[in-house]
Amino acid sequence: MFIGVDLGTSGVKLILLSETGDIINTVTKSYELIIPKSSWAEQDPNEWYEKSLLGLKELIKGYEEDILSISFSGQMHGLVMLDKSDNVLRNAILWNDQRTSKEVDYLNKDIGKDFLLENTGNIALTGLTAPKILWVKNNEPEIFNKISKIMLPKDYLAYKLSGVFATDVSDVSGTLYFDVKNKKYSQEMLNILDITTKQLPKVYESYEKIGLVKNEIKNQLNISQDVSVIIGGGDQAVGALGTGIVKTGQSSISLGTSGVIFVASDSFKVDDISYFQSYCHTNGKYHLMSVMLNAGGALKWWSESIFNNYNYDDFFDNIKDIDINTDLFFLPYLSGERAPINDPYAQGVFLGMNLSHRKEHLDRAVIEGITFALKDSFELIRKLGVDIASVRITGGGAKSKVWAQMIADILDVEVYTMKAEEGPAFGAAILAMIGVGHFEDVQTACQKLVKIDSSFKQNLKNVKKYSHKYSKFGIIYPKVKEIFRL
Repeated sequence: MFIGVDLGTSGVKLILLSETGDIINTVTKSYELIIPKSSWAEQDPNEWYEKSLLGLKELIKGYEEDILSISFSGQMHGLVMLDKSDNVLRNAILWNDQRTSKEVDYLNKDIGKDFLLENTGNIALTGLTAPKILWVKNNEPEIFNKISKIMLPKDYLAYKLSGVFATDVSDVSGTLYFDVKNKKYSQEMLNILDITTKQLPKVYESYEKIGLVKNEIKNQLNISQDVSVIIGGGDQAVGALGTGIVKTGQSSISLGTSGVIFVASDSFKVDDISYFQSYCHTNGKYHLMSVMLNAGGALKWWSESIFNNYNYDDFFDNIKDIDINTDLFFLPYLSGERAPINDPYAQGVFLGMNLSHRKEHLDRAVIEGITFALKDSFELIRKLGVDIASVRITGGGAKSKVWAQMIADILDVEVYTMKAEEGPAFGAAILAMIGVGHFEDVQTACQKLVKIDSSFKQNLKNVKKYSHKYSKFGIIYPKVKEIFRL
């Protein structure tokens, strides 16, 4: 049997798969964010390990002698630092921490975006690891001077279980000190950060075995046989693997609080305007990733915060028969926006309301606006030369057939929903299988294990209406963006 561990922001999820890919057991252990100041976000890596070990004991009870391998998915970009005795030097600084604005400005403006793109393939964002290292250097020099090891969240778990200091190409792609195209650390960036390769883990492909679970851990788990440790990857790439997004041009959209577009590519595609992240994939190749801040988050705000209505089935039932109104618009930029406009000052907007409109017209406009914003990134990825033929959707929003059909019509692609909704934990378990040779490669494993639930073909009549409406949607933000800055 095979274990997948997804180290998330709100908790760790563990999944146990049989040799045929059937889910035998799942366990989730939660933990809290630590918020020392407004817009800061931290967690204690020791708690990650403690909760993961508790979860493992519960997960494999009764199957201890059947475990063959374990692999990981993890929240990306987090900064974990150990001293020479392997003690955690401070709480991990997480992906959603915003304290590094000065460091990001320094990297993007003083060092320069062209330099960053040339040496890493990406520009600086507040969530990435490199700006966090600079922040520690600038604000906590006594800690910076004690750093012996720098690692990412899931790599800390792998280190605690195996004793091997390792990372993988997909997760380390999000640090901004890794040359993504050439799959090696960027010495130029290490010089800027004042760190060395001795402080950084060895880099593996996501499906590679790095070692075995330590004997002391096996004793705690009542395991006698050797258990292989497969390094795994960053949560978005591993989650995409769990939905079968491995062939070039295959795409997924995760409709959680944020909206994440993930597109697999056989070759490295650098985005010179920097709308997207260009990272390594778990299959040994590459992917493009675009993140909008409020997808399901905008729906939650509209339905729950404004109308105190928590019944999403009723919400979508009420809009399914509402005609497409080509003059009523919603911009979903409720907390600024990342891709593709990269504007922290952007705000939400309703435009085109009149006395004929009822709540359900506005409801539909909200979902359309979110989907149009996703299409903005979708079209720009296509312009980079990636031919996207279909989309697989996941997350809470994927439960709505109304939204799935709208995505098919607005993006003009066939849309699929998936049978397995275990996300990155499922992808990690697949990597655990590949790493010990249970499957030849990632593509073979996905063909065997990943199953489609439903498909939604484009309604050509709606495609035409939405194409007209989208052309008008694209005019709105450029016309109103200066108002946000007044």
